Amino acid sequence: MTPSSSPLLWLLEVAAASLAGGVVGAISGLGGGIVIVPVLTIFLKIPIDQAIGASIVSVIAVSSGAGSVYVKDRITNVRIAMFLELATAAGAIIGAAWIAPHVRPQLLFILFGLILLFSLLPIFAKLGEELPQNVTSDRMAKFLRLGDSYFDKRLSREVVYDVTGIPPAMALMFAAGIISGVLGIGAGVVKVLAHEIAMKVPTKVSTATSNFMIGVTAAAAAGVYLKRGLVLPFLVVPVATAVLIGALLGTKIMERMSNSMIRKIFALALGVIGIEMLMRGFGVF
Repeated sequence: MTPSSSPLLWLLEVAAASLAGGVVGAISGLGGGIVIVPVLTIFLKIPIDQAIGASIVSVIAVSSGAGSVYVKDRITNVRIAMFLELATAAGAIIGAAWIAPHVRPQLLFILFGLILLFSLLPIFAKLGEELPQNVTSDRMAKFLRLGDSYFDKRLSREVVYDVTGIPPAMALMFAAGIISGVLGIGAGVVKVLAHEIAMKVPTKVSTATSNFMIGVTAAAAAGVYLKRGLVLPFLVVPVATAVLIGALLGTKIMERMSNSMIRKIFALALGVIGIEMLMRGFGVF
């Protein structure tokens, strides 16, 4: 159902929230749900299940908009994305189709919120770090040739990086898929944590690769939400359109930022998402 306020005002409010969500999602690699879901549910009084359906589509829009730019600029590590997406997509399908109907989402929201807040500790430990130090590619990363390089516009030089921690990263990606399918979020936050903490790739590569991956994960779960009738055209159209514009704008901003600044934005977003998850779990909204 649509809100009782002016349809034009409602449309502008949804578009503004979605535009902001697209910008934040492109910079942080988290998708647009961190902004869109709270605004739709708390301020615009949209039912949470409908807001989640719109959020899933917005994640696909962010991935399509930001992901294409990052791939063109060679920041995205496509090898990492394709390899880890196997675990993420499998987790999303299992979470949405088999786990979601049989669990209490409130408990999962609380658990997920606590995990995210505790995950701030390793992020804070290297908050000011521009590039990872003393990283050597492990045997699996060398076999898969996951190490790569990108041109950093902020540093005005080519950055060559190694990759490590593939097995724990795979486990985190599978968990990210399950979280996405059960809770209806892109779970980009878990993907970024896997890249940052387990694989120790540069923050810009982490953000770009996460943006590339979250659309595939969301698409795997979106079919389930579409079948349940939770993807509403009158809500999804303005959300997806504004998110796409915001994502394209966000890519231009991100490429000019330092890795340490992007990490600080991610840490802020991580704290906001963690608190949001706890609020949902305790029934605040």
